[in-house]
Amino acid sequence: MQINLKKQLWKWRGVIFVVPATTAILLGLRFVGLLQPLELAAYDLFFQWRSPEPTDERIVIVEINEPDIKKYNSPISDATLAKLLNVIKQQKPRVIGLDLYRDLPVPIEAGDGHQALVKVFESNPNLFGIRTVVGYKSDVASTPTLEQLNRVTANDFPPDADGKIRRALLSLTDSQGKVVTSLSAQLATEYLKLENINWEVIEDNKPDSENKKYKLGKSTIIPFESNDGGYVRADSGGYQILANYRNFQNSFRTISLIDVLEGKISQDIFRDRIVLIGNTSQSANDYHTTPFTGKILGDSLDLASGVAIHANITSQLISSAIDGRTMLNVWSKPTECLWISIWAIVGGLLCWTGRYAKQSTSKQILRLPWAILTIPLLGGLLIAGSFIAFLQGLWIPVVPSLLALFGSSIAVTGYTARSANGLRQIFGRYLTDEVVANLLETPEGLNLGGEKRKVTLLFSDLRGFSALFERVEPEQGVKAISLYLDVMTEVITKYKGTINEFVGDGIFVMFGAPIQREDDTQRAVTCAIAMQLAMAEVNAKLETMQIPALQMGIGMHTGEVLAGNIGSQRRAKYTVMGSTVNLASRIESYSVGGQVLVSESLLHEIKDIVRIDAQMRVKPKGFNEVIIMFDIGGINDLALPEDKETLVKLSQPILIEWNAIEGKHVKEKRSRGMLFKLSANNAEIRSDHTLEPLTNLQITLIDHKQERIIDNVYAKVVEVSLEDSSHCWIRFTAVPSDIAEWLYDLRQDSMIADAFEDI
Repeated sequence: MQINLKKQLWKWRGVIFVVPATTAILLGLRFVGLLQPLELAAYDLFFQWRSPEPTDERIVIVEINEPDIKKYNSPISDATLAKLLNVIKQQKPRVIGLDLYRDLPVPIEAGDGHQALVKVFESNPNLFGIRTVVGYKSDVASTPTLEQLNRVTANDFPPDADGKIRRALLSLTDSQGKVVTSLSAQLATEYLKLENINWEVIEDNKPDSENKKYKLGKSTIIPFESNDGGYVRADSGGYQILANYRNFQNSFRTISLIDVLEGKISQDIFRDRIVLIGNTSQSANDYHTTPFTGKILGDSLDLASGVAIHANITSQLISSAIDGRTMLNVWSKPTECLWISIWAIVGGLLCWTGRYAKQSTSKQILRLPWAILTIPLLGGLLIAGSFIAFLQGLWIPVVPSLLALFGSSIAVTGYTARSANGLRQIFGRYLTDEVVANLLETPEGLNLGGEKRKVTLLFSDLRGFSALFERVEPEQGVKAISLYLDVMTEVITKYKGTINEFVGDGIFVMFGAPIQREDDTQRAVTCAIAMQLAMAEVNAKLETMQIPALQMGIGMHTGEVLAGNIGSQRRAKYTVMGSTVNLASRIESYSVGGQVLVSESLLHEIKDIVRIDAQMRVKPKGFNEVIIMFDIGGINDLALPEDKETLVKLSQPILIEWNAIEGKHVKEKRSRGMLFKLSANNAEIRSDHTLEPLTNLQITLIDHKQERIIDNVYAKVVEVSLEDSSHCWIRFTAVPSDIAEWLYDLRQDSMIADAFEDI
């Protein structure tokens, strides 16, 4: 045992000794803060790469710009401000945020204008002013009137070391120990009250209110801590969150003071909205750098006004509470350390395991090009994955992980280069094709080429899978297809089939290659029937997941193929080729849900032990002769339920329009017809155009009763009348659940109406 342990340690010495040392150094750099500037720069890039979000119509900014100041002076007088507030008040906004300091009358001598402003303040319970709180900027007092009415909020922003505003304050404590809500949080709170959304404590085990977690509508508010994300020992005073800015270009409707006072606005621009009033002139010096600063827009850097930042934070809270827009969250430090360690291990393992390549039968050299290409590609994937996570609301520090990947790669490569001569001698006796050697038992099996042999091929595919899952969340769709493939794989393995490949929701199975048995054809058909029966298990599980039931079609053929290792010297695969494969695939395309179609040559070998439900003739595209296919309903004691559906004549036929589908393409020519008989899975129709058997159709149902048009119904022509080729029978292959319920109600109504006629 000790000898084996020494061998394993020696085998992986480059990873065991080099990678942990590299990881420890990087984690040390990370947690002393040396990587923080780089990480914050990457964080800013993610914001700049993100697509701009649409305008938030719930917020309107009234800006005081340079033309306004030229006309009304700076600061604007109390009379002008009172007039502005009265105009806004007339349209009944939900809440008004005054991002202006008004601790003294303007002009200094209090007069009628000041009294008018005081009256406006007192008569607007949904108006809030600002003050600064000691700790971030010099203290500026609030408007006395609003202070008495307890309608004063904090205007502070917590800057980072580089001066950028990446975090937002929701509340903070002033020098007298009073908790002051920020302007953004107050505006969002007042707006959400009318939506019956309030702050709810969800973690009340901490005495400090600034560390509690809250639920706000659809979002969870988690307070920022000093070492969150890429930060190290940041000032986390007050209740802070990471600012998830929409952007600063056209995020909100913005109008000027002049336009409001001169009536150049619509009559409802403020109605039921949040109105923010702030000074955006350059002379006001209320501009800040944000993650978007440095992104060139025109001829200037993207600086943000204070009122725009307040609007963004207000929008962030409202959008997360009502729309479910993501808040920015971070990993715990143990998880982050594990993530960094994994990338260090990946970089080290790739360089260590890929350090040798066989150049000839007698010489091995370092595989430097392999590492040079793979490691940067992984680095790109790491950045892309971190950006995708950021879009989903998760900030994963990317710089330490990148340095771990490249650092461990460089360290392992350096270690390998130093001992290259000795490693060549030690490992020169080992083969690199170990996986192929384990799969193929003889040396001859590694050679490219193949042999002719008789096989039975099975192709299966889900009917209408793509259309059906347009209404299902992608995660649910992945779970459904995984469940389906798991169950089918178990059945195929039970009957000793070889899965050649999965193609989306399709399965290609071989019987007779690479291992040939006497009963390959019988097992193949038995497997197909068992797969159809197993769909009941699949659909039962899908029902618990609230996913519509699936149907699968199967096509089979037997004949000679070329089987063997096909590919290149670098990449090969054991597979089969030939016209037998093409015909088996084509037969599958003619099947409908719940059906097993086999060729005439396959039936000839098992006709004494199978139940034949139907026979059909068709001339596939690309084939010179007509082929005969048989619908197999059972083999020996294993059988599918017989189709005993009865078509119900509808009281009122349904007008339909349809397009033929050829392959994956929907033809442009559109035809019309009437659907006049219906069952759960089948229908009888008449068309104004001749239909060919086994044609796939995309159908639109026109419901005159409810005056609606229903799309996304798919079907296959299963039979055409010999007397009238426009009269045919179809089988539905994909029907959304709501449409299926409507069709069911139509059948029930028609049956009841028919019963009354009989009476």
